[in-house]
Amino acid sequence: MSDWDDIFTKRPAEQLPTAPLERALCLRNGLISEATGGSIDVETYKLLRGEFMEDPDTRDLLPQFVRTCRDPSDFWSHIKTAFSTYAERRAHLREAFDPLLAFLERRGSPAADIISEVLLSYDAEGVHRAWQKALRRSGTDPEGAITASRSLLESVCKHILDEEVAVGTAVYGAADDLPKLYRAVSEKLNLAPSQHTEDVFRRVLGGCSSIVEGLGSLRNKVGDAHGQGKRPVRVAPRHAHLAVNLAGTMASFLIETWNARRDTEAA
Repeated sequence: MSDWDDIFTKRPAEQLPTAPLERALCLRNGLISEATGGSIDVETYKLLRGEFMEDPDTRDLLPQFVRTCRDPSDFWSHIKTAFSTYAERRAHLREAFDPLLAFLERRGSPAADIISEVLLSYDAEGVHRAWQKALRRSGTDPEGAITASRSLLESVCKHILDEEVAVGTAVYGAADDLPKLYRAVSEKLNLAPSQHTEDVFRRVLGGCSSIVEGLGSLRNKVGDAHGQGKRPVRVAPRHAHLAVNLAGTMASFLIETWNARRDTEAA
């Protein structure tokens, strides 16, 4: 009996790893075992399936057959008729679990964790949800992820400007696009290149402005918010990953700068 078989058939709750990515791998490999002559412990399957079904960030990334199969016998009925050979079943299961595993890898990365913590600390409705949505879609829906990335930055800019509106020092219009919103925020937070004389700061802050401009243009060109012509631009997951990470980094930078400014003013 292999180590995997031991996990699937003996004391599942005690032997399962704690990391979400590893737990997803246990679920996938358990189903591979079930599909190729072995088995997955019934309670293990129900436990792991329940966890991923309850998490709104992972539910839609689960393979469709996991969402509909409530126990291993349901899964066996599905897989034995869908694919006749073990090789086909293994390949199908690995491919079906890729979106979930890719998302958990990104969510568990140090950079993603730092950004997530900053966005949660901001406590603005919709901001952290927008970040999670962008992460979730980057592997399976690149165009949607790019649109979500822009929405994330727009939300952060508007929330910061809304705070300024409360004291009567800033306004923005409903038609204002991301670059215009960012320019307004950068001026309020002393992040505009023109507000600095040191060349290194001007270049870094100018680069930040260029990133925001680029994200706005990228969304207009390839995001899912607009139709495309006869020759649509094809977006790969790596393009979406770049857009999501850039947007998350910029959103975190704005929030941290805003929080530092408030702390200074309150002192």
